[in-house]
Amino acid sequence: MKIIDWYIIKKYLSTFVVMILLFIPIGVMVDMAEKIDKFKENEVPAGAILNYYLDFTWYFGNLLFPIFLFLAVIWFTSKLANNTEIIALLSSGISFSRFLRPYFISAGIVALFSFFSGMFIVPKSNSSYNAFHYKYINKKSERQTKNLYKQINPKEYIFVSSYDPIRKSANNFTLEHFEENLMTFKIQASSIRWVDKDSVFRLSAYSKRTFTDEGEIYLRKSRLDTLFDFKIDDLSPVNYKAETLTFSPLNEFIENEREGGSVMINSHLLVRHKRWSLPFSAFVLTLIGVSVSSFKRRGGMGVNLAFGISLGFLFIFFDKIFSVLVNKSNFSPFLGAWLPIVIFGVLAIFLLRRARR
Repeated sequence: MKIIDWYIIKKYLSTFVVMILLFIPIGVMVDMAEKIDKFKENEVPAGAILNYYLDFTWYFGNLLFPIFLFLAVIWFTSKLANNTEIIALLSSGISFSRFLRPYFISAGIVALFSFFSGMFIVPKSNSSYNAFHYKYINKKSERQTKNLYKQINPKEYIFVSSYDPIRKSANNFTLEHFEENLMTFKIQASSIRWVDKDSVFRLSAYSKRTFTDEGEIYLRKSRLDTLFDFKIDDLSPVNYKAETLTFSPLNEFIENEREGGSVMINSHLLVRHKRWSLPFSAFVLTLIGVSVSSFKRRGGMGVNLAFGISLGFLFIFFDKIFSVLVNKSNFSPFLGAWLPIVIFGVLAIFLLRRARR
């Protein structure tokens, strides 16, 4: 590897780190100014606030990772162009494709870090970040609690009209058991509650209808303590559950939710697809950044930075638009995660051809 390769890699990575160290404190200060009244109103302990902002650092960095990367590439590449270093390199016989090699090596390093952190570090921070947010900032329910339906195993389905996660109880409970697509029994109760002391489910106004070839057997009790093949919290996992799981637990959780017929399965699948697609954005955004800043512009570096910031926010805008489509409709989670990469990939190819001229 030539000296110029090491030079560009060093500039790429060091500028990227500087962008992160520059913008994350700004993000923390802006967030604190916005939430300071909530902290005082809810008397949040100082230790909890400190832990929240440690988690916020990972959340914010992961959210704006494309902009940090984009600005870093445009910043130092524009400096190379303004100092006529790029012109000197290309005039010496180095092709534009060869000039891009250290950029892609650097993008690969950033992509690997993004993949590792997205799979194993950010999920743990998201768990604490979201728990704090729902407890002190946005006290709306962090779960879906109305009209919950779930398949708990290949033969049994349950339904409740409402669920209270604090009391660990639900109303209008129904369990249906099937054998070879025929219902063999059906359990109903006006309420179901998990009793920690006895480690049992307590059903009130319990009734069971068993269906046989000879007819129907009906059993009714005012109360029944029993066990089922599910946990009470399985009725309604927190909305951000998928965001808090690392690689293997996330795959297992998604399969369980898919088998259970979860209404949030598209949202969970989107989280998994984004963990794979985000690292690839490093290559696409690097290519765009080099293409728009590798030659001098009238107006200097400021024009390149303005263009870069605009494209970076446009990338995040497209990413959010497709995420909303997935969460609010039947739009494919795969397309929701990968379409922004494809769209900007086409843009990158167009800009690259223009830059080579």
